[in-house]
Amino acid sequence: MRSSGWPAPAKLNLFLHITGQRPDGYHLLQTVFQFIDLADELDFTILDSDMIACRSTLKNVAAVDDLVARAAHCLKKNTGCMQGVDINVSKKIPVGGGLGGGSSDAATTLVALNELWRCGLSTEELAGLGLSLGADVPVFVQAHAAWAEGVGENLIQITPEECIYLVIHPGCSVATASVFNADDLTRNTSTITIRDFLERGGINDCESVVRKNYKAVAQALDWLAYFAPAKLTGTGACIFAAFPDRQAATRVKQQMPDIWQGYVVKGVNQSPLLERLATEQSRD
Repeated sequence: MRSSGWPAPAKLNLFLHITGQRPDGYHLLQTVFQFIDLADELDFTILDSDMIACRSTLKNVAAVDDLVARAAHCLKKNTGCMQGVDINVSKKIPVGGGLGGGSSDAATTLVALNELWRCGLSTEELAGLGLSLGADVPVFVQAHAAWAEGVGENLIQITPEECIYLVIHPGCSVATASVFNADDLTRNTSTITIRDFLERGGINDCESVVRKNYKAVAQALDWLAYFAPAKLTGTGACIFAAFPDRQAATRVKQQMPDIWQGYVVKGVNQSPLLERLATEQSRD
């Protein structure tokens, strides 16, 4: 059985405050995740054997680092499923940009295979498995824009404005671990409420560290800020700004230096993964 066209959307962090650090080294944060209509696409072929295979348009992904394969193995191990799967991932989300492509691919794998393998796990159970793969995976499993706290696992659904954004990848990759390990990273930002965010927004505490260590990101932030308030998503390298409509964002993109990648996208509060899941369930 082949099941095609499962979306794995990218995300933006609309702000990112680091409010503390646990004894085990993990950082405590507050952030808002919102999806955008830029997505990878996954196809699944269910196998009678117990083999799990994964192919991607992105080359040179080591098996140990492939979150898609790890997600499939994780679901199989925790449910005792005897079937296998051949997964093909068509990458559209730039890698290393802070848009959550790997985490989103893993989440779509969990949700799709839970349905296709008839595992019967709840969304909460799938999100729990996702957390073992990465802190960002649960929000993609739960498939709704969310306020996040803790290390990113405590989620509350919210509905921020669904803006038009210009997202820019400045052509470099930011090492997330190096940002969180930086001595000069702010780790004591005061907590805020959801109302505070909706009324006044927030900043990204990682931006100053990334600016200092990644010249290309700093240049892109300064360039985009000429047109609209520019922000870093996650630890970068991607940056973004909101515009009144697609035409305005496209005009700015057309002025962008050729060495950067630009995407005119819309923020979406409900992941397209939910619609695809509903379509699959309607066929049962």
